[in-house]
Amino acid sequence: MESPVGAAPEPERLASAVAEPSPRSVRPRPPVRVWLQPAVISLVVVAAFISCYVGLQRDPQPHRVPIAVAAPVLPGAIHQALGDTVEVRPAADAGAARHAVEGHDVVAALSADGPHGLRLEIAGADGTSTTSAVKTLVGAYAHGAGKHVTTEDVVPLAHFDTRGLAGFYMAFGVTLAGFVLGSNALGLAGLLHLRHRFWLLAGASLAIGTLAAIIAGPTLGAVPAPVVPLVLTLTLLAAAAAFTTKLLGTYLGPVGVPVATLLLLTVGNATSGATIGPDLLPTAARAVSALLPPGAAVRAVTDLSYFGGAHAAGPVITLALWACVAALLLALRPRLRRRRAESAA
Repeated sequence: MESPVGAAPEPERLASAVAEPSPRSVRPRPPVRVWLQPAVISLVVVAAFISCYVGLQRDPQPHRVPIAVAAPVLPGAIHQALGDTVEVRPAADAGAARHAVEGHDVVAALSADGPHGLRLEIAGADGTSTTSAVKTLVGAYAHGAGKHVTTEDVVPLAHFDTRGLAGFYMAFGVTLAGFVLGSNALGLAGLLHLRHRFWLLAGASLAIGTLAAIIAGPTLGAVPAPVVPLVLTLTLLAAAAAFTTKLLGTYLGPVGVPVATLLLLTVGNATSGATIGPDLLPTAARAVSALLPPGAAVRAVTDLSYFGGAHAAGPVITLALWACVAALLLALRPRLRRRRAESAA
């Protein structure tokens, strides 16, 4: 059968279709940034994670660990022997020194125990890294002075948290839950109004804090803090992580979530002071430890659990500031975008 006039034979049409693909089938080559950005971000995250968690535990050094020294032990002699590794705080007597430990003003108390002995009272609730460092320092001083040391733990850890890691795992878990909550909320911008997203973040944070407090406290008995203050602290931690993650993702775009990962889950938890005591951290880590949400939460939980909440107000305020400032900046975002659009027009 002959082809119609003006039409190309069937084989020629097939060859033409193969040789000249339609514009729909041609895909432009993606820019290099599309390939590099995920790879670079993943490498930065793994490098930061290992550097923080492994590096900080590699060689912790005590720095101005607060110790109460009761007469007749000479504070000057302790400071001369141990230098800047301890911060010597004179106490009127052994009772006052012990009271300072129980009030979480110092991590240990040193007093005389007979003519040739020293009595060291420590707070096991401050963590094994801190108490081990104090024992080593005081033992070195006692050896040089020719005295023996008797050690007593006056604020021991809970029976179901003998290693003192419950606070770390709880803070890490709540921070992770808040991070996941904030990350998922980023995808709801086209489905929920801003106020509805705020209600979601606040309500879910309360649920996270309540569930974590009940499991770690009354259920497992690893965190002996009062339930209501513990719920408040963990709710604020979850809200701080959730609102901060959403804030960074909103303002920074795709890079915001990795930045939140580095800030909260990596640096924040590694420097929280739960696994390595804050007095044993390097200078830079010690500077940010109490300012980031996980570090503030660990301090609050420890104070509530073992020291009657003596110094819990500061960390709780820190958590509230993180959550409130992040929420405020998120609320201002639509107004800033409208002003930018008006100025551009």
